Amino acid sequence: MILTFEHEAVRELRLNRPPVNALSPELIKVLLRAVEAAPREGKRALVLSGVPGMFSAGLDMQILLRLDRPSMNLFWHDFYALMGALASSPIPIAAAITGHALASGTALSLFCDWRVAAKGDWKIGLSEVPLGLPLPPLILSALQRLVGVRHADRLAVTGLLMPPSEAAAVGLVDEVVSMEHVVDRALKWCQDLLVLPRVAMEMTRRQARSDLVGQFARDINHELAEVGSWWWSEETQTALQAWWSGWRRRRTH
Repeated sequence: MILTFEHEAVRELRLNRPPVNALSPELIKVLLRAVEAAPREGKRALVLSGVPGMFSAGLDMQILLRLDRPSMNLFWHDFYALMGALASSPIPIAAAITGHALASGTALSLFCDWRVAAKGDWKIGLSEVPLGLPLPPLILSALQRLVGVRHADRLAVTGLLMPPSEAAAVGLVDEVVSMEHVVDRALKWCQDLLVLPRVAMEMTRRQARSDLVGQFARDINHELAEVGSWWWSEETQTALQAWWSGWRRRRTH
């Protein structure tokens, strides 16, 4: 589900779960372990990438809609742990958005240090609301930090999906390059950071990201319980089941 490539001091973790790199409970656990392991194994930066045309289509609804309440609660706990690991990583992380990044696919990139997207007819954005899911407060806070309150309001409330050029214009991604160069550009960003004086860079990075990391230092159990209850609400389940029925019809035609 994850391909690992070593680029000297930089490790690339490439999501590789066909057909759309949907975030299943298993993939989230594997990615969490990989993010936490890299600094312990001497790596000084990470690149999180996908396959050409698809970074991640978000949560794997095919699996999640079959989970019971205890399993779903565990899933949210693990997903928050992954976001926290990205936010608080002691080494910089660049997201190489290699295509579509929908809902939680985009959410993961919010907690990385830097984002580069591939040019093309891809969609990027937080599309939870159209699926009947309120955007979790912690994700909304990270979005506001990145694009500002005004743009975050518009993007989150409407669930707007946009092409990479528009995502760059509002600050949702930092740069847009051709598909063949997107991973190389992420690697170059990491390598440029690593030639800076190490202590000065690392201390300043910790200070600059302290607000983001602080979101995970507080007691988030109440938020996890709230997000879990939203999942089982009548409105959310109705919207998710309607989406799932439509998806299955499209697959059979």
